[in-house]
Amino acid sequence: MTRFEKKIWLSSPTMHGEEIKFVQQAYDTNWMSTVGENIDEIERLICEMVGCKYAVALSSGTSALHLAVKLAGVKQGDNVFCSDLTFSATVNPVIYEKANPIFIDSEYDTWNMDPVVLEEAFKIYPDTKAVIVVNLYGTPAKLDEISDICKKYGAILIEDAAESLGATYKGKQTGSFGTYNAISFNGNKIITGSSGGMLLTDDLEAANKARKWSTQSREDAPWYQHEEIGYNYRMSNVIAGVIRGQIPYLEEHIAKKKAIYERYKDGFKDLPITMNPYDEYNMEPNFWLSCMLIDKEAMCKQIRTDNKAFYDSEPGKSCPTEILETLANCNVEGRPIWKPMHMQPLFKNNLLIFREGTMRSVTDDYSESKISVSADIFNRGLCLPSDIKMTPDEQDKIIEIVKSCFK
Repeated sequence: MTRFEKKIWLSSPTMHGEEIKFVQQAYDTNWMSTVGENIDEIERLICEMVGCKYAVALSSGTSALHLAVKLAGVKQGDNVFCSDLTFSATVNPVIYEKANPIFIDSEYDTWNMDPVVLEEAFKIYPDTKAVIVVNLYGTPAKLDEISDICKKYGAILIEDAAESLGATYKGKQTGSFGTYNAISFNGNKIITGSSGGMLLTDDLEAANKARKWSTQSREDAPWYQHEEIGYNYRMSNVIAGVIRGQIPYLEEHIAKKKAIYERYKDGFKDLPITMNPYDEYNMEPNFWLSCMLIDKEAMCKQIRTDNKAFYDSEPGKSCPTEILETLANCNVEGRPIWKPMHMQPLFKNNLLIFREGTMRSVTDDYSESKISVSADIFNRGLCLPSDIKMTPDEQDKIIEIVKSCFK
């Protein structure tokens, strides 16, 4: 079996040389802090691209989500509906404000928040303050349906577009559907600054509030005066220089990511698996990560605890644990699907809403009668190496490694 001398990464930064020019500019002009031309320019460029009126460059996607939660008026004890299948950074800002996340199950069409379940959740908790919807792995959720439901019940929609910059839903860019929207420039994202994020909104007053909060809520006074809690959330002009150099390559990155997705899809056509799905008529993902889902009938026995995973090898069958271990042995990085929030020990007392009703978390319960869609996707799915510096030949070898697990 092929073992790569040089590691194949899941999704590492791809640099082009333009980035260093703007970093050098920050250095040469001595704008090394949280103000400067690079910050102003990336705010302008992202607004222009996404179609929002105002942008606030911040230190991370998480800080953008936190300020979005605050702008939505979420207070201690409020309920917030959140996508269940996501990274914990989506939900942590709700906890920062001492509010109560309630998790909404996924649907198989996109792996994102199920609008049918969201509607049912509002019938149970009609006074819910806000909804945080994620575009998982760069695939848009059913954003029109979710937006309409939020309007119906008077809830504020926050779009977590951290993974989906450049993706579109019905021709409209993700990151523009919520009242407040968050994107990320983390090191493994479709374009990167090594870190950084951005809050997007059409509300000038909200943008100004976020900008003030992000700079420790300093008042307009001759001295440092503070009348409310603030945060050190502003982006560095140096980081903004990296992002500024990356922005022109977004479409190129998306095209290469899509080619990787299509090559996997074709390479796996004879295997009992499907790729992470999307609505081809209404959605154009950015294909940030290519993922696969093993058919139920083709799963060998797999057991996961909170910290470890085990499997029993079986001819003609496989499981995420076997495939990920096999890839790792070949010096290839894969990743499990995000472990759903309702299965996380941190959120063991929070509710999950799914099509069968309301339930507490089911950390170790994979019974067919109780399993949620998000737990099923976690159980049977995995993220494949999606690095755009991976060559077609290298990807073909990875496809053969995955195929070998089903022999």
